[in-house]
Amino acid sequence: MSLSKQLLILVSALFLLIFSLNFILSVKNIRDYLQGEAKIHAQDTATSLGLSLTPYITNPQDPSIKVMISAIFDMGYYKEIRLVDTNTIELISLKSEKHFAEVPSWFIDFLPIRAATATSEINSGWQIGGVIHVTVNPNYAYLKLYTQVKTSFYYSLAAFVVSIFILWLALRLTLASLKKIDQMALAVADGNFVTIEPLPWTGEVRNVAKSMNLMSHKIQSTFNTLNTQLETLGSGLLRDDLTGLYKKSVFESDLYDGQDHSKASFLILLKFDSISELSKLKDRQIIDSYIQSFAAILQSATQDTDHFKAKAYRFYGAEFALLVSESDSNALESLVSQLSRQFAELGQSYHYPDLVHIGVAPIYSTCTLETLLRAANEAYEQAKLIGPNRYFIRTSDVAARDMAEWTALVKDCIENRRFSVSYINRTHNLATTDLLIEEAAIDIVDNETKPIAIAPFIAIAENIGKIIELDKNMLTLVLQHISTQNQQHAVAINLSTQSIKDAYFRLWLTRQILKHPAATKRLVFCLSAYAISKDIEAYQEFIELIHQWNCKVMIKRFESASFAADILQKLKPDYIRLALALTNGIGSSRPKQEFVQTLHTLAGLMGIQILAEDVKDENDLRQLKTIGILGANS
Repeated sequence: MSLSKQLLILVSALFLLIFSLNFILSVKNIRDYLQGEAKIHAQDTATSLGLSLTPYITNPQDPSIKVMISAIFDMGYYKEIRLVDTNTIELISLKSEKHFAEVPSWFIDFLPIRAATATSEINSGWQIGGVIHVTVNPNYAYLKLYTQVKTSFYYSLAAFVVSIFILWLALRLTLASLKKIDQMALAVADGNFVTIEPLPWTGEVRNVAKSMNLMSHKIQSTFNTLNTQLETLGSGLLRDDLTGLYKKSVFESDLYDGQDHSKASFLILLKFDSISELSKLKDRQIIDSYIQSFAAILQSATQDTDHFKAKAYRFYGAEFALLVSESDSNALESLVSQLSRQFAELGQSYHYPDLVHIGVAPIYSTCTLETLLRAANEAYEQAKLIGPNRYFIRTSDVAARDMAEWTALVKDCIENRRFSVSYINRTHNLATTDLLIEEAAIDIVDNETKPIAIAPFIAIAENIGKIIELDKNMLTLVLQHISTQNQQHAVAINLSTQSIKDAYFRLWLTRQILKHPAATKRLVFCLSAYAISKDIEAYQEFIELIHQWNCKVMIKRFESASFAADILQKLKPDYIRLALALTNGIGSSRPKQEFVQTLHTLAGLMGIQILAEDVKDENDLRQLKTIGILGANS
């Protein structure tokens, strides 16, 4: 029960108690007063009537006596008037049982009033000629009492209603501040560090609000500090210390999540051929300067945003790469030709004319990381055969010829549901070893029952507009699995960006959730961190929709480059699953430990649980457990 209701009930009870006591006492006093007044009135009437009859009492049969008594009696205030002589012989007797319909019988029974009677002797000379008895009708007292009680009751009731209304307004104004404090506490617990403005006017509540504002400011300051620290640590994990170029792990993430296969993309592989010879002849400082000059040329090549988009990476040692997208063949040819000339000039400055060779391979939706790197290395070997600092652009149409076969295969598998679902990547609680989540994965084989790579299959399904149908089929199978299995752990399912943004898919999903409420409570929707960063608003709307139905959300492949903590605060996912690059080797990497520890602290402020992916090393598992990571799959 709310505080306002408790206070209203308490005040109402006190009011009723005080009112009841006062009302009872008032009614009793009024009744006693009316009864006393009736007695006095009866006595006054008897006395005045006795004096008036004195001249006539010598002749009891005188008609004037009866006329005078009748005149008084007819006024209606009297129940009985009797005149008796000295021998108690009744000379005149007038009676009336007049009642008032306005006074209910229960009122008369509940508050009895005795009929007031008075007597007066009538003297005749020095002798008593008779005695007059006057009894007042109590019904007049009842009428006055009943009228007074009703008036008092209605006025008291009106005062009660007005008082309760005023109290309700006062409580509403006072307790509104407490409600704001309650909402603020919930918001802070949810990661929204709001403050109360303006401050309440009630002294005690004002002090509490000030304390809450101070607490919120301090937590916000801590949050901002951790966010800044996270960005600093994340930047160090993303980039190579010497050159400032992105590391190979970033390239792999960009390749998996960042490529739009509807636009032409290429991998440019560059290998610094003379590094081993230079390292024998030059000191470390010169070699580092040489590599930095090499990287500076690559970095400058990414600045041309009019003809293409490019991103530079240092894989390791003397191996570098450029990921080029939205480029046509002429722009690509111009880029690698310019790089070839620049590296030749750099080689001349160090007296090594044969400095670098460049291999270029196109990126298709059917490419995997291994096949792409193999094609780029083949192009690099071809460039070495051409001459110093030369390049070779691979233009093989094998992938293009395979695309028709891939498209037919993808359509057949999706339209005929020729696939199955397996449950992999079982995430266990690091503290208790309990199974937390298992991930639903699609299993597909070709016409020769050979497994098909999932990444190109999904990419082609997106390109041909079949990915939403595939997501629906997958979700249907997963819901059937959950409904038939008596399991306590959750099941994670991946959804594509097209499905997330599609209004009809959201409507269909809502119907499925309403149809399977128990099963959907064990669903965890997996969303790619990279995909979210491309359209935060759309994903925020989807997450809010999912949370309405008590389903959960996981952001997978989260790394230091994904997005800032304030975006996490806005999205409010239930889980974050760290990318492999952040957890692989964390047991011996101080920067990774600091980054994950900072992220864990920030996530704790927002009520988000952290998971790790594919952790094999026991030292890494121990370190993650020490940090406080909830679970990991191995």
